[in-house]
Amino acid sequence: MSTETIESRSPQNQAEVVVSAPSADRETVAAAFSRARAAQREWGRNALARADALSAAAEALNAAKDEMVDLMVREVGKPLTEAVGEQGRSVRILRYQAQSAMDPDGDTYPAAPPSDPRTLLFSRRRPRGVAGLITPWNFPFAIPLWKAAPALAYGNTVVLKPASDAIACALLLEEILNKHLPEGVFNVITGPGAAGQAVVELADVVSFTGSTAVGLGVAAAATARGIASQAEMGGLNASIVLPDADLESAAKIIAGAAMGYAGQKCTATGRVIVLGDAAAFTDALAAAVEALPAGDPADAATVVGPVINPSAREELVSAADGAAADGGRVVTGGKALDGPGLFFSPAVIDGQDPTAKLAQEEVFGPIVTVLKANSAQQAVEISNGVPFGLVTSVFTRDLDSALTVVEGLETGMIRVNMPTSGVDFHAPFGGEKQSSFGPREQGKAARELYTSTHTITVGPSS
Repeated sequence: MSTETIESRSPQNQAEVVVSAPSADRETVAAAFSRARAAQREWGRNALARADALSAAAEALNAAKDEMVDLMVREVGKPLTEAVGEQGRSVRILRYQAQSAMDPDGDTYPAAPPSDPRTLLFSRRRPRGVAGLITPWNFPFAIPLWKAAPALAYGNTVVLKPASDAIACALLLEEILNKHLPEGVFNVITGPGAAGQAVVELADVVSFTGSTAVGLGVAAAATARGIASQAEMGGLNASIVLPDADLESAAKIIAGAAMGYAGQKCTATGRVIVLGDAAAFTDALAAAVEALPAGDPADAATVVGPVINPSAREELVSAADGAAADGGRVVTGGKALDGPGLFFSPAVIDGQDPTAKLAQEEVFGPIVTVLKANSAQQAVEISNGVPFGLVTSVFTRDLDSALTVVEGLETGMIRVNMPTSGVDFHAPFGGEKQSSFGPREQGKAARELYTSTHTITVGPSS
């Protein structure tokens, strides 16, 4: 097995190594799958035992609030108030899915001719086996749990490969859960992309969240193996502002959705499409962005913290600098800030065409471009005119206008007078086009990925 290590560094102080962990090679990954496979048969047999174990694990997470919150702030630079929110949501996810273990696991059907009327025809859902989960760094507890919790509840065991920038959080999650789960049921492996590739090659079902390029590769590899898979990928989400909207309110909501947590959410707003006075809205948005408290994520007042790593900041600087060459104007922000942390001043761009690079390609961070539309139909066309389709927000005071726009949007989630960011843990989550592949995540929808349906027919013996 490999003797190499992998480090995670704090984005607010790159000199601080948060954790150094073994870098898994294929042999290490295979050993984790062997443990998980050995544990799965017994784990999958007893739904009540699973519900009890997961409920106990949820209460252990709840008791570990301070440790989890502090680690999120240190390792991924999540602002304190958002870290508190994620910790609470993580507990709720596990509590909710613990009870899913006791959900009905099938259906009965009437017998149809030529079968004997006494025939029993029913279906049952069974766990797929070992779930391979590949997760990003930006929600280091919530995303692993919204994948692992239903997988475990339905009788699968788990091998989790977290992003390299969030390995300390994943290892803490493993430590907490494994005090209440049988040995081998929940396993974390840390390592580079090659470790993730091994996960895809060895799992019975795969769930991925991350970049579009990698996600499409994961989906293709899983499909080639004939296993179920799911991938959540890019966003480049739009907020549409109709003429009757409250501009000040919309600007404040969109500023938070675009720049909160330094824009590092798959549901963050990357484009604003304005129908009406775009100049007035741009001024209001720039003012709202400039008013957002930025700085140390450990400060409870902070909304905009650092970006995750040096390459992320370099990409943001390049995007802001390139906007002018692509017909845009930097209204505010767009610069790397001095100091030990990876800070970038939140950027608002306007004057671009919907075909501009920034309006077509996702940049993961606090940068947004404001686009003009001449009609509601054109606003919908601009919103739909990208390869992604995760979430769109619509701002209006008129219900008819809202419903008309909503009907034409090609996104998996639509929010009216609400930020694009924000997730309900008990509702289906996912997008269209290159934002998602496979079944939806979260809530009862998660059952589709983590179970397979078996149809059973029992005829009379005589």
